[in-house]
Amino acid sequence: MTSVINTERLALRPWEDSDVDFVYDLYSRWVVQRFIGTEPAVMESRAEAEERVRRFQDLDHPVHGIWAVTRKEDGLPVGTLLLKPIPASGEEPLQPSDDVEIGWHFHPDHWGNGFAAEAAAAVLEHAFASGIEQVVAVTNPANEASQSVCRRIGMEHLGQSKKYYNAKCELFLVKNPSLEP
Repeated sequence: MTSVINTERLALRPWEDSDVDFVYDLYSRWVVQRFIGTEPAVMESRAEAEERVRRFQDLDHPVHGIWAVTRKEDGLPVGTLLLKPIPASGEEPLQPSDDVEIGWHFHPDHWGNGFAAEAAAAVLEHAFASGIEQVVAVTNPANEASQSVCRRIGMEHLGQSKKYYNAKCELFLVKNPSLEP
């Protein structure tokens, strides 16, 4: 079960059925979707949002999760934060690798507030406290904003890679500091 993670300003919680309208609003925006996947596409129906929320809810793991990121002050959803096995490049359908990825998608109304870095840092802390040895992030080469978040949370840029998602991505890595010699 996805656990609740709190930061100073945010609460990362499991997705609820009542979040469908937010998910539809978030993922129906080209400005959000343009860097997601090898063939970016916007969500076109509320039914797609319902299915996405179900998929988010179905990730049942003691460490991995896909969280709804909400503001503590009013509970308003602002984005998505994920920690899960990353699909290795190869034949479709892609299969999860042994590597764990972190990623985020935030509503444009909440960009520039540091929410992505704050939420991602908390999830990395959760991952490392649970014994995960390292976490990767991949971004579209043009997604400079997410690359900046990767650097802010202490990830090292390893250059471009085609190791995941059958796509050329900028690859970032951070190792669990408690396991470093």
